[in-house]
Amino acid sequence: MTKALEKSVGRALLVTARLHRARMGERLNALGLFPGQEQALKALQPAPMTMGELASLLRVKPPTVSKTIGRLSLQGLVTREGGGRDGRLVQVALTESGHKTAQALDAVWTQVEEELLDRLDGKERKQLRRLLRKAAKGLSKAGVDVDDAEADGDEADSDA
Repeated sequence: MTKALEKSVGRALLVTARLHRARMGERLNALGLFPGQEQALKALQPAPMTMGELASLLRVKPPTVSKTIGRLSLQGLVTREGGGRDGRLVQVALTESGHKTAQALDAVWTQVEEELLDRLDGKERKQLRRLLRKAAKGLSKAGVDVDDAEADGDEADSDA
């Protein structure tokens, strides 16, 4: 690896993302989940939706959502029901157990977030969020979609 690559922001971001994913994986494993499944559970927490809506929200392809929902269904965390006029639309909803697991995910996310940001003060945390969103917008020019609604909320954020 070259010195330039070692010192690049992209490399630092990649290493941090891998460490975050590994730590989340450890915590999710304790709940019987794999990385990615938590996103589906949290997306379904407010209300049921179709598989297509879920795929769009998670920004993944429908087969990926189908596989994830299949696994969550086997664990008793979601239900799938055919709907629509032709029966092809599949509605996905959390079970009672799924709702409890989705609630538990808030604590998991908070714990890992605190580990990630432990060495940063409130001002640095806010600055990091702002800079990462700005960098993401730069990548969005290459076809990656960025949720501007989150970025707009930074001014109202507390220092935590």
